[in-house]
Amino acid sequence: MKARAVALFSGGLDSSLSVRLLQDQGVEVKAIHFYTGFCITEHKRRLGLKKEDGSQYVNPAIRAAALLQVPIDVVDISEEYLGVILNPKHGYGKNVNPCVDCRILMLKKAKEIMEREGYHFVITGEVLGQRPMSQTFDRLMFIEKQANLQGYVLRPLSAKLLPETIPEKLGWVDRERLLDIHGRGRRKQIAMAEKYGIDYEQPAGGCCYLTDENYAYRFKEAFQQEGLITRDDLILFTVGRHFRLPCGAKVILARNEGEVKFLQTFKNRYDYAYRKDHKGTFAIIKGKVEDLNILTGLVARYSKNQPCEVVVCVEGREVTLLGEPLNEELVEAFKIYNRQGANYGT
Repeated sequence: MKARAVALFSGGLDSSLSVRLLQDQGVEVKAIHFYTGFCITEHKRRLGLKKEDGSQYVNPAIRAAALLQVPIDVVDISEEYLGVILNPKHGYGKNVNPCVDCRILMLKKAKEIMEREGYHFVITGEVLGQRPMSQTFDRLMFIEKQANLQGYVLRPLSAKLLPETIPEKLGWVDRERLLDIHGRGRRKQIAMAEKYGIDYEQPAGGCCYLTDENYAYRFKEAFQQEGLITRDDLILFTVGRHFRLPCGAKVILARNEGEVKFLQTFKNRYDYAYRKDHKGTFAIIKGKVEDLNILTGLVARYSKNQPCEVVVCVEGREVTLLGEPLNEELVEAFKIYNRQGANYGT
């Protein structure tokens, strides 16, 4: 019997190596990449942004699967994932990353695919001890149990440090050809990548906004100021410059053309403002702005930093006002970012 496995696949170094190790043993592998909406690289790609060298961003999982010559399914779990972020049963990590709940959800989805399509087990790129919240021995076993996959999750990079899995017991995989990597260091993985000629994404797998300190700060600030986090908030935290005005309203300003186009998709449910000749930023407004001069001043400041006509839409009605750029002291006072000593709790 030819063993068949589905791989949780980010496209990063560890998941790529895990797939390659199983390919070396003749296992048929299918990569599964779960789209959550919070991969930084994928978000930049969708905005049409470019890297510093001028090249386009690409989905790291699709790119890596092509290099490894494995089929890949991109599965959109973004709607369900929003509920996990807002109400993580097992809490957050250092920032607002619900890593334990995230892994349980993905393994449950992988199990459904495995059973539906006739695969035999699941593989992941997890490394024992690499991440303190979700990759300790106890947490790995707990997550596997919660997903109802006990014994069917093979972690090739750390397999020799973990209990023998069913694929190993049944002889589908040779345990002696698996590895015993432990901890956060990546020297062994990098050496293996050079050996196999695997070109991998940096940062590995595209990284996740939920582990980003600035994203977490915006999340916590919004919860303190507004008393709740909406699904729109979870997306908007990834975009633009954020400002909290004295009246309590929030203004989000686009930083580039891609973000302008993105924020414009929210026009149907939020007030907004922009430079009348379209030579500048675009602003989404959450809440009621009491002083429109502050709003138009922000738009002017980030639209060539010069006086200009600003179109403001409030409650479905557009008006055109003159915007005078705010001075830097006021701009700084309104910015939402992690000032030293500030604490918004958890």
